[in-house]
Amino acid sequence: MEEKERKDKFLTDSSIEIKRVYSKLTIADEQPGEFPFTRGVQSTMYRSKLWTMRQYAGFSTAEESNKRYHYLLNNGTTGLSVAFDLPTQIGYDSSHDFADGEVGKAGVAIDTLRDIEILFDGIKLENITTSMTINSTASILLSMYVALAKKQGADLKKISGTIQNDILKEYAARGTYIYPPKPSMRIITDIFEYCSKDVPKWNTISISGYHIREAGSTAVQELAFTLANGKAYLKAAIDKGLDINIFAKRLSFFFNAHNNMFEEVAKFRAARRMWAKITKELGATDSRAQMLRFHTQTGGSTLTAQQPQNNIPRVTIQAMSAVLGGTQSLHTNGFDEAIALPTEEAARIALRTQQIIGYESGITDTVDPLAGSYFVEALTNEVEAAAWDYIHKIDAMGGSVDAIEQGYLQNEIAASAYKYQKDIQSGEKVIVGVNKFTSEEAPLKDVFTVNDSIRQLQIDKINQVKSERDNDKVQTLLKKLDEHARADVNLMPIILESAESYATLGEIADTMRNVFGEYNG
Repeated sequence: MEEKERKDKFLTDSSIEIKRVYSKLTIADEQPGEFPFTRGVQSTMYRSKLWTMRQYAGFSTAEESNKRYHYLLNNGTTGLSVAFDLPTQIGYDSSHDFADGEVGKAGVAIDTLRDIEILFDGIKLENITTSMTINSTASILLSMYVALAKKQGADLKKISGTIQNDILKEYAARGTYIYPPKPSMRIITDIFEYCSKDVPKWNTISISGYHIREAGSTAVQELAFTLANGKAYLKAAIDKGLDINIFAKRLSFFFNAHNNMFEEVAKFRAARRMWAKITKELGATDSRAQMLRFHTQTGGSTLTAQQPQNNIPRVTIQAMSAVLGGTQSLHTNGFDEAIALPTEEAARIALRTQQIIGYESGITDTVDPLAGSYFVEALTNEVEAAAWDYIHKIDAMGGSVDAIEQGYLQNEIAASAYKYQKDIQSGEKVIVGVNKFTSEEAPLKDVFTVNDSIRQLQIDKINQVKSERDNDKVQTLLKKLDEHARADVNLMPIILESAESYATLGEIADTMRNVFGEYNG
């Protein structure tokens, strides 16, 4: 007599039904490093080199963040990942009224090139890869980074890193946009064009599913909406006359990793296969232009303020799914991040989690170790099929931009977020320490906080920079930026020149605001 099962149906987080047993199925004879890259984008994967171990960090002032970067580098991180505060993300200087109460809170405050110089003090940009989570002001932050590289005497052909630069997901899921979609897409393709010639190793966009997932989407929706956005960027660049075999090589992706390990692995494997097909259909013939390379961050929305130490095994499971799924770089969240910015101890434990997986677990010794698993292969196929269904619907609406303007992506994400919360409240979805296995506990003693007084420090720095720079030159350059924004001219050279002359981030962003206007949703 068979024992009664715990549930009538077992489902993934995307409501894909999981069978009791998976039996033999036809598996494509694919090899890692070969089209369609289901099994990985390199033939040797981690047998040659482990993924880049990044720790997302940035808070308070450039001086304070610089100390954290040196701490992380000294503890073995192999790439930096910069978080910017909200005023920086939406193009306001720390002195702006809208910045009050937000300076340095969600990330580091950057107002001028002076802040970037301090942020990377003692760090050679030629020797490190830097990822910057910045979207509407990506052109400005990239220009400041390039300006610093030039001051350091770096070869721009050698500096490498990534700007997120993914504005479509801001309209759909996150909200840190400035300009309407059309001028925003123009700026993005200007960056593609500029970097392909002047900074060829730079990843010009990190098409982000992370924030779509954080907003409440399922794994399938994260995959589908991210690839649909990617498709929109490809088409915009092609329409601008750019060669897909050149610019597509520098596109990367940014995915979330949640707790349902096998669904996450299937999502990553399906993503590579789907992107290879999308790029090929749009004319990519170079295999490197067909490859989906991605960074992963463990799920911020899965962290709990209750029993925060439980977040350590959660992050471990999520990180393992990213590695088993073939990620190129990885950030692991600190266990205390549901409460505040991570302390140094939490950041160190998060980094050590990656290092233990990389050096002790053995899962890096072979490529795509879950390949051939009846369950994983079947789930990869099912996740892919469900994601294609969404993409076909979006294509029928005219693509991502039109689907976002119609509210389709936003409504689908909202419905999924509602269902998830409902399932937690009903107990259908168990969150250990939240709706099951709860206990009374003392609050964490060590919590990282940012002092409100840093806004005045930033204002003082802005005033000092303005007193030392050539203000006439800055005004001339901003006028030229205004003219270029009104014409069909690539904006990156004039934004770079303005940044090099110590124009503030707000001055540059406002000049484009005056031309393009603001998007109000």
